[in-house]
Amino acid sequence: MYKLFLLFTLGYVWAAPQQGPSTEPIPILKYENEVNFDGTYKWAYETGNGISAQESGFVKNFGQGEPNEIQTAQGQYSYTAPDGQVIQLVYTADENGFVPQGSHIPTPPPIPPAIQKALDYLATLPSTPESPRG
Repeated sequence: MYKLFLLFTLGYVWAAPQQGPSTEPIPILKYENEVNFDGTYKWAYETGNGISAQESGFVKNFGQGEPNEIQTAQGQYSYTAPDGQVIQLVYTADENGFVPQGSHIPTPPPIPPAIQKALDYLATLPSTPESPRG
């Protein structure tokens, strides 16, 4: 009888809903969203924990047909990283792709002088057409 009681008790404990640490909901302090028929738009938001973002965009060559129209956007966002660093990113997106800028984005090392010299030399050579390989 004791074993049966113990099994039912353990089953009840394991089947009970698990509750993790509860967190307070983060309030939305600001929210804007505007979309226009000519392809222009803008949105922005800010939360109670310091996250903010905004973006605006338009269609280049609006009304000239889909192959000629280019959606463009520019915006920014910021938040605090777990290590306490404030991350801020500004970006543009257009026919040249997504171009982010921020102090936290790693930059490539400079090209070593010997490699740069070789690249400069190769750029001075005349181009030759490729011959078919057989």
